[in-house]
Amino acid sequence: MSLEKLSSNKHYEGTLAKYKFRSAALGDTYTQFNLFLPANAAQGKVPVLVYLAGLTCTEDNGAQKGGFMRDAAAQGIALLFPDTSPRGAGIDGEDVDWDFGSGAGFYLNATNPKWSRHYNMFSHVTQELPQVLEKAGLPLDFTRQSIFGHSMGGHGALTVYLASLLSGMKQYRSASAFSPICEPSEVPWGTKAFSGYLAGGVAEGKDRYDATAMIGKVKGAVNILVDYGTADNFLYQLHPDKFLEAARVAGHDEVQVRVRKQEGYDHSYYFISTFASDHIHFHANFLKA
Repeated sequence: MSLEKLSSNKHYEGTLAKYKFRSAALGDTYTQFNLFLPANAAQGKVPVLVYLAGLTCTEDNGAQKGGFMRDAAAQGIALLFPDTSPRGAGIDGEDVDWDFGSGAGFYLNATNPKWSRHYNMFSHVTQELPQVLEKAGLPLDFTRQSIFGHSMGGHGALTVYLASLLSGMKQYRSASAFSPICEPSEVPWGTKAFSGYLAGGVAEGKDRYDATAMIGKVKGAVNILVDYGTADNFLYQLHPDKFLEAARVAGHDEVQVRVRKQEGYDHSYYFISTFASDHIHFHANFLKA
């Protein structure tokens, strides 16, 4: 699992680099990621904020269009941008639809035998990437780690964070999301993914990878911020209102779970970059505490 550096660019006095390695979690396929290291990483380990991108995206979308680096550099926080699925697994049907297979890994561990060797983005993000980066000696402090994402990646960020709380690991200090798929077991994108990747189908997905179902199981404090736009064409796929309702029923107040409705904004990176600074500063409150 040795890293190969593919490119490096100076950015806000820090460095944005692209790496490649052979991933065991993704069935021994090669995977790529981008890593932004702020200038202060030259003096010691820095906290890590993971960004999970959405359907059809790669490791480049958030790094190139998110508008996160200026504030991350100022706060001294590293940004890690994984890919959204395995690539070139050679599975029949993985490149047929834009919302399933390549570019649509849904940040779960597949249990359907057809997909289970390669489609393990949950383990790739939560276990493999931290291990590979630590082994490479990069100046990252994974004891100070948070996670955020967009759309499918917002779903990933929320469920990865909530799963870490429910397991007692508390791997992540906070989570945030732009236009997340909050209730995937009740919408077309989610039911398609769960029915395909999981042996137990939608029922398995609801139990393990549905933020609206999971938030009701968390008894302790949480740190969550969600933004979505009122002009989002995919709002019927997202259900942020259902997530907020479940959070309040579970006793999580406005301090713990904040869901903001942004008037007139859509599902694009124009929306994301508008509120990027808010999300970096939200996470900085916990990563630098």
